[in-house]
Amino acid sequence: MKKDFRIITNNPLVREKLGQDYQVEFYECSYEDVLEKVKDEVYRGCKLLTHPLSGSVKPNETPYKSVMVSISAGKTDLMGIEIIERAIASCGKFEFKSDQYAPQVYEDFRLIDYTLISSALPSADAW
Repeated sequence: MKKDFRIITNNPLVREKLGQDYQVEFYECSYEDVLEKVKDEVYRGCKLLTHPLSGSVKPNETPYKSVMVSISAGKTDLMGIEIIERAIASCGKFEFKSDQYAPQVYEDFRLIDYTLISSALPSADAW
């Protein structure tokens, strides 16, 4: 069965663990750049399927983000546009800290992001 969603991410753990079973678009870019890529897709007519600020880790505190969007483009998702625009704006409200951690902390951030996006998969698989 073809899935009508894809994951846009900068998290190599998401690509490694989910890339065989799901469409994962991996980019070597910043957290905010991932949100910009998601914004481009939402403006193109794709539906935002997971919240871009999911979890309790603030933007710019973690370097990793994964967001699920539809593959198919359709009618403009006005709520999705508002959500992604606010998420991008919120990045500017927080001090950039994601370059100040010890190497093992990045592993933790990759795992947190992977766990968050993985928790959305059962619902997405049911569509």
